[in-house]
Amino acid sequence: MKSGAPFILGKEEHIDPRPFIPRPKGRRDNVNQFIRAREVRVVFPDGQVEVLPTPVAVRRAKEMDLDLVLVSPTADPPVAKVIDYGEYAYQQKKRQHEAKKKQHVMELKEVKFRPNTDEHDYGFKRNHAVRFLQEGNKVKATVAFRGREITHADLGRGLLEKLVLEVSEYGVVEGRPRMEGRLMHVIISPKKAK
Repeated sequence: MKSGAPFILGKEEHIDPRPFIPRPKGRRDNVNQFIRAREVRVVFPDGQVEVLPTPVAVRRAKEMDLDLVLVSPTADPPVAKVIDYGEYAYQQKKRQHEAKKKQHVMELKEVKFRPNTDEHDYGFKRNHAVRFLQEGNKVKATVAFRGREITHADLGRGLLEKLVLEVSEYGVVEGRPRMEGRLMHVIISPKKAK
């Protein structure tokens, strides 16, 4: 329904209260006639640079069967390039994808123990902690106490200190082992690569 067009509601005729034209779908804010700057510094494909009024720059870009794309809106005057917008958008998306692929998000991996963990199980979990640190992730080593085991907190502290000592080649401790309820934990960060 067009803006301002009458329509029938019940027996009465009403005027649409929206006096504006809705924004067209798929509109690009920084391309061709949608550029709002009065004048732009235009960079042509052959490297030539000119400061032109926006409508003139758009017309010259259309004559070359290309688009006028605003690349630096904050400059004075704004900088626009005469290029193929589809190709430009594709290259931008590709650059963002590459940047996202190269970044590494550090995760917090947890390794759980009990105060009476067997030597073989301890070695297995220590190797997991070493692998996590080598991958660049933080490790939270936790000792969980059940029932009356809480009276032997020194066993849990000894286990965590032993682990910290054995993985010190790969990681740095962020603090001393802390007790929270029935859990004692320590966080180990990976060493920075030199």
